[in-house]
Amino acid sequence: MPDTRDPRLTPARPDLADIRLKGVVAAERYVAGEPARVAVPSAPLRRAPRLEAGLETEAVMGDAVTVFEIRDGFAWGQIIRDGYVGYLPETALGAIDPAPTHRVAALRTFVYPAPDLKRPHVAHLSLGAAFAAEAQEGEYWRLAGGYVFAGHAVPLGTAEPDFPATAERLVGTPYLWGGRTSLGLDCSGLVQLCLETAGLACPRDADQQERALGNALPPGLDGLRRGDLVFWKGHVGLMLDADRLIHANGHHMAVAVEPLREAVERIAVKSFGAVTAIRRLDPIA
Repeated sequence: MPDTRDPRLTPARPDLADIRLKGVVAAERYVAGEPARVAVPSAPLRRAPRLEAGLETEAVMGDAVTVFEIRDGFAWGQIIRDGYVGYLPETALGAIDPAPTHRVAALRTFVYPAPDLKRPHVAHLSLGAAFAAEAQEGEYWRLAGGYVFAGHAVPLGTAEPDFPATAERLVGTPYLWGGRTSLGLDCSGLVQLCLETAGLACPRDADQQERALGNALPPGLDGLRRGDLVFWKGHVGLMLDADRLIHANGHHMAVAVEPLREAVERIAVKSFGAVTAIRRLDPIA
């Protein structure tokens, strides 16, 4: 029988595999992965251990990673949040502890070397990045490596009540294949980021989201409502109301809002073909 496991989510190569897959997949050796955590604002995950390899997705500060191998400056591992497997820069990873206590709720925020907005910033963090707050000093959280304005963060586990509103905040964000930060997003990265800020687990790619999220609606473009997800083969957007779609797309090269029917007509001719599914999540409170 052919192997039907999704290679994007399967930590296995011909020479090395997760020990939990022993007896399931063939590999020269098996290892128990070591826990680590992303310690930089964002880290590219690539399909191959080469800087010129395409961007598959991004991990952000606070993401837990299981690392199976470190070699030639790359860590081969699996992002715990969505199960994605690939190669991260070794320098992007640090110790698994301490666990994050807060996540960034602003579109992005700066890390300062002191609790002082006049000091030159040393980094920036995207919406969704998480950090361990060591103490509060005035209006800032102290974390390893600097200070973040406390008003830009919320305790971990805080959920945004309306995930399409998060998408609206991201209008104009440049399109980036594999991107999932507020500096650059692809279509499924936008959906994943918005759902995660609402406390909802979400797979990384559009085809995975189409299989996993919500309940299928009957074919047709009538009767849609805010939060419905519209899928094409290789693309996804979400509805802001019965008529308007928001999506990160290569036509606008940005997160953009447009009438659904106009988008459907253009996409059918120029890119992904016909709509493959519309799925509805639980009602938004």
